[in-house]
Amino acid sequence: MKKTLLSLLLLIWLTVVAVAQTRTFTPIEQSSISVPTPGLFDRSSAFDINFKILAAKEYSFPLPVGKAKLVDDEALEITSAKGDIVLAMFDGYVRMSRRTPQYGNVVIIRHDNGLETVYAFNAQNHVRVGQRVQAGQKIATIGGSEGRTYCLFSIMINGGRINPATILEVNSHRLRKQTIECRKNGSYVRVSVKDEDEVKKKKNNSLDPDDVKEDPLTKNATFELDLQGISKEHWSYPLAGAHVISPFGGRGGRGHAGVDIKTKPNDQVVAAFDGIVIQSGPYFGYGNYIVIRHAYGFSTCYSHQSRNFVKAGDKVKAGQVIGLTGSTGRATTPHLHFEVRFKGRPINPNLLFDHTSHQLKAKVLTLSRNGSVK
Repeated sequence: MKKTLLSLLLLIWLTVVAVAQTRTFTPIEQSSISVPTPGLFDRSSAFDINFKILAAKEYSFPLPVGKAKLVDDEALEITSAKGDIVLAMFDGYVRMSRRTPQYGNVVIIRHDNGLETVYAFNAQNHVRVGQRVQAGQKIATIGGSEGRTYCLFSIMINGGRINPATILEVNSHRLRKQTIECRKNGSYVRVSVKDEDEVKKKKNNSLDPDDVKEDPLTKNATFELDLQGISKEHWSYPLAGAHVISPFGGRGGRGHAGVDIKTKPNDQVVAAFDGIVIQSGPYFGYGNYIVIRHAYGFSTCYSHQSRNFVKAGDKVKAGQVIGLTGSTGRATTPHLHFEVRFKGRPINPNLLFDHTSHQLKAKVLTLSRNGSVK
């Protein structure tokens, strides 16, 4: 009986693991080489891929001993010996594995970084649709056409081919240690290599108004702010260890322009971002009130403090203590009423902060000149 139970548990575990290592694709995704990747640009019109952070085991040239030749700036013809094994370039899921009229046996892998790689003219495919594969894993045996032995290899993003030489050194087979930007423009995706200084600047981004010399919305209708680019020393959750007692939005038949978070009376309230204090003192139902101006039209507001420690004109850093929680103004319990505003309009603080983990969210915000934030 005990052996039977253990065998059943093992079978269940193996089934769960197998399901976790597979992915479902639509019939069109399984049969067509060029198809858009669902959800790839839902959050933003652009994203970066940083190849510098990849470990050696996370990349493999498809045929390490093969000789590569660039074809029409959109594919590599990699010649090698008959019977050689074709390897997956990065980790990912097999989207397509079938014979096609034009390219013979084809394998397409959708990778975790947003790219897709195509391996064509295989003598035999060794993977199935939905299967999880690792970089360097055997996926096919080299084939060819017209009496020649080769693999026709290409890289796609959102269904469109890109020049493999953008990310690979064709002769040495090495991956270029760089960051590329993939930006959607209509049905076309432009891939460009990012300047090292620009990447460094982006990683050290802050909302300090002194760090931003010119508001990008003066020249552009929209601007994308990557919250991941704001380094840890430039942001802080305003009340450590707090939990939400009243969310943003409607409350009791009236609007609630911020989020109420609570720990204990006289707990330390800190600045969420670098900035300049533009108001500090009693303010109607807000009680003791602080407003800090940040870059790009953002400001944060802190209300009901028992004491404020900053005054208008003070320059503050993220994480700096600016007051103590209290119940001044229209409040029934000591807490912090926290607001985020863009161009003077309250926006949901949930767009920036996860109130459970107290972390800045990993997302890209699209700021509009008209005051909207998405």
